[in-house]
Amino acid sequence: MKTLILYIAACFFFTVAGCKSKAKSVTGKDEKNLPDKFLVVLGIAQDAGYPQAGCTKQCCKAYWQGKEEKKYVTCLALVDRKANQYWLFEATPDITNQLENVQSYLLTKDNYSPAGIFITHAHIGHYSGLMQLGREAMGAKAIPVWAMPRLDSFLKHNGPWSQLVSLKNIQLQSLKADSTVSLTASLKVTPVKVPHRDEFSETVGFVIESDKKKIFFIPDIDKWEKWEKDIVAEVGKVDMALLDGTFYKNGELPGRDMREVPHPFVEESLQKFSSLSSVEKSKIVFIHFNHTNPLLKKESSEKDKVKKQGFGVAYEGMVIEL
Repeated sequence: MKTLILYIAACFFFTVAGCKSKAKSVTGKDEKNLPDKFLVVLGIAQDAGYPQAGCTKQCCKAYWQGKEEKKYVTCLALVDRKANQYWLFEATPDITNQLENVQSYLLTKDNYSPAGIFITHAHIGHYSGLMQLGREAMGAKAIPVWAMPRLDSFLKHNGPWSQLVSLKNIQLQSLKADSTVSLTASLKVTPVKVPHRDEFSETVGFVIESDKKKIFFIPDIDKWEKWEKDIVAEVGKVDMALLDGTFYKNGELPGRDMREVPHPFVEESLQKFSSLSSVEKSKIVFIHFNHTNPLLKKESSEKDKVKKQGFGVAYEGMVIEL
């Protein structure tokens, strides 16, 4: 009988431990050590996520074979724990999971309505999660959504997004390039226009700042040379820059002209930032990885190379103190 009890107890222990190891939430100890204000990375993948629909390449087969973990689409949450509120940066196709995951970082749980959402542009990975706020899903009440003028117009005049506006699930808030939005006495957000494929809206990055730190978030941009600003100078103005790392190198999409998706390749960025000091290099963290990008993997020689050169690679659950 004693042996049976010990066996049951052991099974229970390993079952619970296994569940904890798979959870994306932080532990109780980690919660106590969280700062009052911070950014947490809720996703790191390109718009279509990982694995990507219809992909039969080895990069996505690795997931189906159990060798890699699912990665959510790029998203940040700005969390103010004392006020128990948060703001999302991007409304992704993975918003359901991301709203659940952010609960782990709040003092009071079951807060599924963000204090607001900032959207960089109208490509599927950045705004399509808004649909989950509608009456078919959350039935949200007047969640502020900050949008640049073209994006504001796009959401107002195209279904199904226009229904979110008319039913007051969301409340559009106007953004103006280089004009700062004050969220609280110590938290501010400034949109900065960047060049990108702007079929339905303009594209911005965001400078997210507290009274202590500034973080620059640019998940999507065309080649650095196409921007009127000097990215090296911009990195010098902030404490961290989360930068577009969509593709690691040219030729990553066999049979496709990569000029159609002119993101700065990570290899190009490494060269551009190679002369920076170690302190400046450590500010740069790559994010927004296509399913073909080896930086998305748990381990890769490319990821080792990036880190060895002094740069960072974003990961889900990464906390950035403000």
